[in-house]
Amino acid sequence: MPIKPELLEELNARRAEAKLGGGADKIAKRHEKGQLSARERVETLCDHNSFQERGMHVDQAKPAAKRLPGDGVLTGVGNVDGRPIAVFSQDFTVSGGSLSQMHAQKICDIQDQACELGFPIIGINDSGGARIQEGIWGLSGYGQVFYRNVQASGLVPQISIIAGPCAGGAAYSPALTDFLIQTRKNAEMYICGPSVIKAATGQEAPVEQFGTADAHASVSGNIHFVAEDDKDAIAITKKLLSFLPSNNLQDPPHNIPATISESKNLSLNELVPVDSKAGFDVYKVIEAITDKGQWMEVQKDFAKNIVVGFARIEGMVVGIIANQPAVKAGCLDIDSSDKGARFIRFCNAFNIPVVNLVDVPGFMPGLAQERGGIIRHGAKMLFAYAACTVPKVTVIMRKAYGGSYLAMCSKDMGADFVYAWPCAEIAVMGAEGAIPVVYKKEIDAVKAEKGDDAAKAKKAELIEKYRSKFASPWQAAETNMITDVIEPSETKNHIALALRFSITKRSTRPPKKHGLIPL
Repeated sequence: MPIKPELLEELNARRAEAKLGGGADKIAKRHEKGQLSARERVETLCDHNSFQERGMHVDQAKPAAKRLPGDGVLTGVGNVDGRPIAVFSQDFTVSGGSLSQMHAQKICDIQDQACELGFPIIGINDSGGARIQEGIWGLSGYGQVFYRNVQASGLVPQISIIAGPCAGGAAYSPALTDFLIQTRKNAEMYICGPSVIKAATGQEAPVEQFGTADAHASVSGNIHFVAEDDKDAIAITKKLLSFLPSNNLQDPPHNIPATISESKNLSLNELVPVDSKAGFDVYKVIEAITDKGQWMEVQKDFAKNIVVGFARIEGMVVGIIANQPAVKAGCLDIDSSDKGARFIRFCNAFNIPVVNLVDVPGFMPGLAQERGGIIRHGAKMLFAYAACTVPKVTVIMRKAYGGSYLAMCSKDMGADFVYAWPCAEIAVMGAEGAIPVVYKKEIDAVKAEKGDDAAKAKKAELIEKYRSKFASPWQAAETNMITDVIEPSETKNHIALALRFSITKRSTRPPKKHGLIPL
């Protein structure tokens, strides 16, 4: 027997209701603010007609006079550039996108399915927080989501888009994911808002100082990308996915050509200033060694003395970690150590080779750094590299001094290939700092016998000898601490070959639950 027409009519009516969410008038108001609806966000993200929704007809757990279509969240699976993803998109037009028992269950279901199928999880956050009317069920729901965030960590990539309010406990789910993208307008993220801070501390705290995309990107470092609007956030998500494998058992989406270009980039030979104290822009090195249009910086506005991001080098996906001599002389400090270590650990979890570009004079000196725990934070870089089992290629461009030489992945910290430019300075410390310590008695004796000018001349002589012997790549090369000394113009070729040779790298470690990174 054919299906009764009235049943099909009911189905279509229920589908239409669900697709409208909170209603056409509320969607229109969002459009006026420059925002997409929850469904439009998903349809923009996914390839045409590829999204398969689950839980379309879910309603709030406790029946009420007013229906809540989808209970305020859209979930399902779809394709992005032909590759499957799992996605949830909170619908602010339905009860403010508030999280309830069924709302949380829908998110948890899609998280579970993504882990089982090996799909990246994209979460589009736009919610007023826990639904007060459901009491403890809202808190329970958040707990279940957080738990699954952690279970998925290192298993599948997790990307959060902050496209509306994200306050209180709601902020912790994005914080547990790998990458956060926040829109510059219409989005705020914080644990305590301005009114709560005022009531608790008496302090005036405009939300622009701590809850906006610009504040999180440059000050707190809580997010990785700033988007101008919803469409830009989705475009960033798509580009980010283009560098990532779908799960930890897959290799990243390399696009390796049959042959490697042997052309030289002679501009690199002229890049490093003669004055070792002068800075240079590491972005010029990154541009020279990466394929055109295949560089995506991560956290570009935070801890600018280190640069991290994804790229392709002769078609191979890599993560790049580079000191930036133009900012704080490229020193490692608290924030840059956190930024670098987190990025390294993500690359390691998802089989992405790491390329390190080194020009680091040391860890940042200063009382604030010492009291802030630079020892603990700097140790994160050491831990991250030593625990990293993916291919690691290091290029020492200029300075590599003391503990920071190790913290930027020397051979001793597990680098598979270490190259140095002829202008590289590899030593325990710089000549100006080392000579007054090593030759203090000799300089003092000259000063006592012949005066200040003679002492200064002796010091200058010793500095030059120190530089020629220690502040160069040759001692490291002679003692097999580096793979080779190379011409800067040949850097891309050497890295590309090293990556190809190490693509089959397999490293086994002693069985254990996990290492204890110095958090």
